[in-house]
Amino acid sequence: MPEYSQEHAVLAQFAVRLATGAAELVAGSQRHEMTVTVKSTPTDLVTAVDRASEQWLVDLIATERPADAVLGEEGGARPGTSGVRWLIDPIDGTVNFVLGLPQFAVSVAAELHGQVVAGAVCNPVSGELFHARIGGGAFLGDDRLGGPRDIALARAVIGTGFGYDVARRTRQARIVARLLPHIADIRRLGSASLDLCAVACGRLDGYFEVGLNPWDYAAGALIATESGCVASGLRGTTASGRMTAVAGRSLAPHLFAMLEDLDADHVDRD
Repeated sequence: MPEYSQEHAVLAQFAVRLATGAAELVAGSQRHEMTVTVKSTPTDLVTAVDRASEQWLVDLIATERPADAVLGEEGGARPGTSGVRWLIDPIDGTVNFVLGLPQFAVSVAAELHGQVVAGAVCNPVSGELFHARIGGGAFLGDDRLGGPRDIALARAVIGTGFGYDVARRTRQARIVARLLPHIADIRRLGSASLDLCAVACGRLDGYFEVGLNPWDYAAGALIATESGCVASGLRGTTASGRMTAVAGRSLAPHLFAMLEDLDADHVDRD
């Protein structure tokens, strides 16, 4: 095995340990009384469990890989010297977590010199573990994933999400209203990382969202692409916070072209 592949494998194994360990912590906290506070807007929530999960992740990384950098959703950040950076979302789908909807996850990705090479997404309720390493395929548990069905745009079920800012959310809703006549249906499930994994395992045919942060999509996008999907930021760009769009290879050109026609990546323009 080449040296770089060995490093990828090590990072992938550690990503799985991080995601599953934090998911166990979150699962054990679900029935406890939670302190819920507001972040950027009244709909952008954080709980004490989010912070405890992130602290557990940061502490384990610091203990076992002290030279690695970290970027976490709840402020867990530090520089590193190893060339590895961990992108961590301690609970992706906090609103679902607060409401008791079983669609939230711990998401962990490893960047090596700026490229995401490993990722793991674990749902604390179902116990499902999605994981991948670059060039090594994507898996749900031990089962290799092959992406969504081969489907025409008119029959596709597409996932999406909406931002916390009211103005952005309103513009995103207009895009969805214009997209709906051209597809079979829309799903809004509330966890970007799990939505991306849903495309990887065929539960959704495609997914797009504006305004994601790196910790939201890094692991899920790798899992989707390693399952055989295509990821894009539209107009020849890579997936990013401006736009993350993912679909199976046959559907991708048609979905991406439709999103470009709708200016779905320009919802923040006046």
